[in-house]
Amino acid sequence: MKILAIDTSNRPLSVAVMEDDRLLAETTLTTHRKHAEFLMPVIEDLVQKSDLKPTDLQRVVVADGPGSYTGIRMAVTAGKTIAKTLGIELVTVSSLLNLALNIEKEGVLINPIFDGRNQNMFTGLYRWNDGVIESVIEDQHINLTDWLKLISSYDQPIVISGDTDSFEDGMRSVLHSRLIVADSLAAIPSAAKLGRYGRSKSPVTNVDAVVPRYLRLTKAEADWKKLHPNEDTHDYVEKI
Repeated sequence: MKILAIDTSNRPLSVAVMEDDRLLAETTLTTHRKHAEFLMPVIEDLVQKSDLKPTDLQRVVVADGPGSYTGIRMAVTAGKTIAKTLGIELVTVSSLLNLALNIEKEGVLINPIFDGRNQNMFTGLYRWNDGVIESVIEDQHINLTDWLKLISSYDQPIVISGDTDSFEDGMRSVLHSRLIVADSLAAIPSAAKLGRYGRSKSPVTNVDAVVPRYLRLTKAEADWKKLHPNEDTHDYVEKI
């Protein structure tokens, strides 16, 4: 199976072309957030360097959030457009899970973090079990204090990765020696690992229905909700 994998959830842009579990080509950029400018040219370049044509692709795997509103919207839009245009499969994967894939170690809990500002984070808890990564606590947008209440009862070491700088001291004060901070390279998502993981997952049944997983209200939704506290906001903002 020939797979295109895309993760633009935050500052890094990572794109890979895979054939089954074999990496054909990959590009990762961390120096800017010009995803709208670079994403499609990078995809075109990697497909060409893999000696493939777009019509050779069979599946697109996309990190669908949480993360930067613009970043995940770019990846999801690109993935949907390519899947619909080529008539191929689309798989969506949590952006936090994709980051957790960098910590391939059993016996620890993996805590990927995206900074949500003001001591809030996008986060979840994962672990490896017999070579398969699984969710322990579902992805969510949560304050650091509340997150520590959820994870403090676990007795395994907890590895944090991603945007850890703002949270390390607070987590260390509760977890003490059980806290492990992953190195900086583990904070960079890998589209190759995303593609490998997504190869075995079931594709979505309705490409048109796929939307980014923001895990919190957009500013437009939050502002509208303040002005209309008694109205349903479910369909107010179309997020893609």
